[in-house]
Amino acid sequence: MHRDFMETRTKILFVCHGNICRSPMAEFVMKDMAAKRGVSDRFEIDSAATSREEIGNPVYPPARRKLAENGIGCSGHRAWQMTKKDYDRYDMIICMDYNNIRNIHRITGGDPEGKISLLLDHTARAGQEVADPWYTGNFDATWRDVTEGCEGLLDELL
Repeated sequence: MHRDFMETRTKILFVCHGNICRSPMAEFVMKDMAAKRGVSDRFEIDSAATSREEIGNPVYPPARRKLAENGIGCSGHRAWQMTKKDYDRYDMIICMDYNNIRNIHRITGGDPEGKISLLLDHTARAGQEVADPWYTGNFDATWRDVTEGCEGLLDELL
């Protein structure tokens, strides 16, 4: 019975370029939201990069501070790069921007099962990208995008 229960979990992978800002923010925000709603056991949530630049690095300090300001920890996270195998492993691959989608298509060879979407596609702002604080320096805007996207995604899944 336990095995069947584990197979019913929705596996979600959040993806951004380096896996040190946006995608780990989304991972830990989603885990926090699911825990607060008492549905953590229904999901397996992780995050990954499309590039190799930050492999092994922790969450970027300003992103870590933004999570901490909102009572969310992210200890133990280390950036890793998505592989072709991960396409089969996860039910949903949630990207922060269109470049992430293009890079995933290059890694996986496409999206034959329609698993890939933008985070903000799960909101009233479908088609928009999550602000990249690496370039903007605006972690507040990224926080708003990520929380809105995760709320929309969780509502959709529940």
